Amino acid sequence: MSEPDAAPAGAKPAPSNLVMRVLAALVLAPLTIAIAYAGGWLWAFLVTLVSIGLFAEWLTVVGAASTALTGAGTIVIATMGLCVAFGALKTAIIVGCVGGAIVTLIARGKFVWAATGFAYASAALLASILVRKDLVNGFAALMFVLLVVWATDIGGYFAGRSIGGPKLWPRVSPKKTWSGALGGFAASLAVAAGFAACGIGKLVPLLLVSAILSVVSALGDLFESAVKRRFDVKDSSHLIPGHGGLLDRLDGFVAAILVAWIIGFLRHGVHSAGSGLMVW
Repeated sequence: MSEPDAAPAGAKPAPSNLVMRVLAALVLAPLTIAIAYAGGWLWAFLVTLVSIGLFAEWLTVVGAASTALTGAGTIVIATMGLCVAFGALKTAIIVGCVGGAIVTLIARGKFVWAATGFAYASAALLASILVRKDLVNGFAALMFVLLVVWATDIGGYFAGRSIGGPKLWPRVSPKKTWSGALGGFAASLAVAAGFAACGIGKLVPLLLVSAILSVVSALGDLFESAVKRRFDVKDSSHLIPGHGGLLDRLDGFVAAILVAWIIGFLRHGVHSAGSGLMVW
């Protein structure tokens, strides 16, 4: 649910900004799907780059960015991505634990925020790669999560703009509304129904999973908004035209993919998390 946070009450998005959002989505969405379909090292490489970007933006938002801290985090996350991409998950976890400790030490006075950002980026990295690595249902599971998050985002945006009404949590995100939350939730259920209609999973379990992931995605969005408001930052960066930064664009996905992997892991184990999410 990405109703803009900082526009005046009742204001509509500038047409040029909306056009930029749509154009960026039309380029990035197909590219993401194509790389996700390819999987393997290509998907791992993209996820690693994005995770490094998430960590760097987080440090900027919380005012902890430095060459040493960003550089250390980049090396650790890149090493973790390389390890998990080639099946060395235990090594990746060890590298993450040791590297996280180093990052925390370098951060000094900002160690809590730096550690949180490192954990956030590392969780996004591991969950995104591990869900896709399921050879049977990895791509379907990844697409399910992506589409649920996108539907929640888009449904929330347009329902909130067209219906309006009471604010969801004005102190954290002044523009988000209950109508947007419900619109995004309903759109996510439509994704589950579409998958079931195509024979990919059973309807009732997918509806339940999509409901969980939609709520988690919305909470991830609010979490990032709360962090930005805490540090009086509007956008995490200006990397993506019309959308802000990677954190702004992927806050919901990071939360959703982590919970999706946990669900899949609890049902089918580390290497079949995709099947655990989709097969009931």
